[in-house]
Amino acid sequence: MENKKDKVTAAYCTLNKLTVTDISSMHVLIEQYYHNVEFNIFFKDLVKKDGVFLLRENKSGEIVGFSTFLKIPFECNGHKVNGVFSGDTIVDQRYWGNRALMACFIKKLLKLKLEDMHTPLYWLLISKGYKTYLMLSNNFPKHYPHYQKSSSSMMSSVIDQYCKSLYPEAFDRNTKLLNFGDGYQKLKDNVAPINDELKVKNPKIRFFEEKNPTWRQGTELPCVGKVTSSMFITFYKKVIKESLAN
Repeated sequence: MENKKDKVTAAYCTLNKLTVTDISSMHVLIEQYYHNVEFNIFFKDLVKKDGVFLLRENKSGEIVGFSTFLKIPFECNGHKVNGVFSGDTIVDQRYWGNRALMACFIKKLLKLKLEDMHTPLYWLLISKGYKTYLMLSNNFPKHYPHYQKSSSSMMSSVIDQYCKSLYPEAFDRNTKLLNFGDGYQKLKDNVAPINDELKVKNPKIRFFEEKNPTWRQGTELPCVGKVTSSMFITFYKKVIKESLAN
């Protein structure tokens, strides 16, 4: 029997390789899960990125997930830093739990790290829902904010730096949240809700809601993960373990 892993394939695509049909399909997909994603706003944000990771069904070629990508070199505390920023990210609910999109992203990070071994590389992301936060906390041993570790001055500084650079008007340095106002995109009510049972079972989900209590209104929790050798080892151990189990 074919499983979820065999049904889809992920690949990185630069913006100039995207077709009109691809962009339209991406917008249709994100509209299913978010409020306030008019096409002109979606497209204006997309063209600022370097490319996008696309998750497609093998048989139909249908786009069932994507994540936009932007490389951002900057300075933090007087040191050169490379950042990779993930913007709009969505996966069709039928493929929640599938690792293909994340594996493609990790492969891209490995390539970037090998190209510049001496410069710290960080994954920069903003999270309005707990699933994005879990992608970070489950796959990056060194990340911030961390549900068990109270502080990380370097990674906190990285967050401050990229938020001030990308979203200076929306970033609240006191709450460490991004608030884009009432018209900003937010998850629909039936998408990835958080209940008491989830918070009891998973302390990371409880922590996410504590850090971003207004996530239902579309506020974003800025996060960062450091790209390290242990991160690659951790991820590929999980992939191998799952492959052997199937």
